Amino acid sequence: MSTTIKAEYAQGAQLKELINQGNLVVVDYTATWCGPCRLIAPLMDQLADEYQGKAQVVKVDLDQNKDNAKQYNIRSIPTVLIFKNGQEVDRVVGRANYEQFSNALEKQLRL
Repeated sequence: MSTTIKAEYAQGAQLKELINQGNLVVVDYTATWCGPCRLIAPLMDQLADEYQGKAQVVKVDLDQNKDNAKQYNIRSIPTVLIFKNGQEVDRVVGRANYEQFSNALEKQLRL
């Protein structure tokens, strides 16, 4: 039985480094108290697993990373940002289904 990859938490310098390394990065802004965030958490884990080697999927705790959230103009959660080559290329705000996230990733992989 293979182990599934899960989206890990990132913050501060580690998050900045991930975004700037040039690869495709999915950043899920979340909080422990956010109900809709808990609903998309398994979708982020599924993305991390299915796109292993193609994209890095991380979670950012909004309460512990207020400066970073402000930097990217996060106004509500869940908000999922997709970065490519250090630049934000897509944003999904609010509760979404798996297809919305995977379609956004597929679009970037084709570009």
